[in-house]
Amino acid sequence: MTTTTHSLDTLRGAVRGTVVTRGDPSYDVSRRVYNALHDRRPAVVVHAVDAGDVIAAVLYAREHALPLAVRGGSHSVAGFGTVDDGLVVDLSRMRGVRVDPEARTARAEGGATWGDFNHAAHAFGLATTGGVISTTGVGGLTLGGGMGHLSRRYGLSCDNLIAADVVTAEGALVSCDAERHPDLFWALRGGGGNFGVAVSLAYRVHPLSDVFGGLTCYPLDPDVARAWQRMTTDAPVELNSILVMALGPEEPFLPERWHGRPICAAFTCFSGPAADDDKVLARLDGLGPVVGRFMERMPYPVVNTLFDEQLPPGLFHYWKGNFSRGLTDGAIDAHVAYGETMPSMESDTAIFPIDGACHEVGREETAFAYRDADFSHSFGASWTDAADSEANIAWTRAYDRALRPHTEEGGYVNFMDTDDQDRVRVNYRQNFDRLRTVKRRYDPDNVFRLNQNIVP
Repeated sequence: MTTTTHSLDTLRGAVRGTVVTRGDPSYDVSRRVYNALHDRRPAVVVHAVDAGDVIAAVLYAREHALPLAVRGGSHSVAGFGTVDDGLVVDLSRMRGVRVDPEARTARAEGGATWGDFNHAAHAFGLATTGGVISTTGVGGLTLGGGMGHLSRRYGLSCDNLIAADVVTAEGALVSCDAERHPDLFWALRGGGGNFGVAVSLAYRVHPLSDVFGGLTCYPLDPDVARAWQRMTTDAPVELNSILVMALGPEEPFLPERWHGRPICAAFTCFSGPAADDDKVLARLDGLGPVVGRFMERMPYPVVNTLFDEQLPPGLFHYWKGNFSRGLTDGAIDAHVAYGETMPSMESDTAIFPIDGACHEVGREETAFAYRDADFSHSFGASWTDAADSEANIAWTRAYDRALRPHTEEGGYVNFMDTDDQDRVRVNYRQNFDRLRTVKRRYDPDNVFRLNQNIVP
């Protein structure tokens, strides 16, 4: 069904935010998303300012049979925050964060980024697990699970979620938590955007101000990866380290001879006492020959920004993701082989530890299914020129094929791309059937299908 001037006027009258359509001066800006690979042309973009706007947009999309995309921080690598000829609900004007320092909780609007959240919480010396890029949306990261610098100590982002307000496919505003609509609350914690628009999310936050964080760089060597795995397994939960494989950045802390050469790096965040910082350095020194380092005490929000400049909006991205129970020699060999052929300075591999507090939650307590996994592998190409898209996508797919025999069937939904729909069941494995039941209850017509979709 097509939209008409009359119907659009009705929509504009129903929302307090802005309605943008083709031909409007702001259209090209409004339709732009983080990943330039997805150059789509929606019929309507609604820049919502409150839950009422979101309700009006959802009802309008249903009335006019328009495919519906939901955009929070706009970081969806798969491009789920936009759609051709459909309606985009853009939450980027809903970025408020309110902290209750006495209760140690914080409530974020659906368009808030982790930069917004960390800034607000840090004023009270508080934090919770977020992503590793400050411009990542709070909602999208949490609904998929949410890994970050505090995962080993405090669990996933979804483990710290205590309540949410959701606009459902029927245009109802549903508040859910452990007592109210517990089935929906369960599904939101790892089930992705399948169940509605999360317009508000409340979290448990923890006392944390400064951390010891940064990068320690090594030659690209399988022995470094093996040593990193041993360190991660043995380290206290306050020590979170992400193993990165990339081309050496052109930064002052890395000697020029390593610029553009394949390296390993331990991207580390230690949330323990400053008196133990030297012990952390000793652990990192034990991984292999250190060729460059930037490590210092910093406010927690700063460690969340260290990769922002490397991954700005407007790059082209194509990623994949897998889980593994350990880091086998075969997996390490695959990572090193593709690390040696990394196609651009923007591309990288990141292996996240998801043990510690992540393992204290049962496999069926939340929708996030891989509680027995130790690592989450994120890998893929990022590039600057559209002409290079085919080659970069082919490189990433070959990398994925090489790694699959050494990892679990499923992976982290936030690292999946548009061609990974065949993996949805194995991504959720024992929780899939229960998720489908919740989907049938809250979205039987599959209005929210632009995601790693659980078909009702």
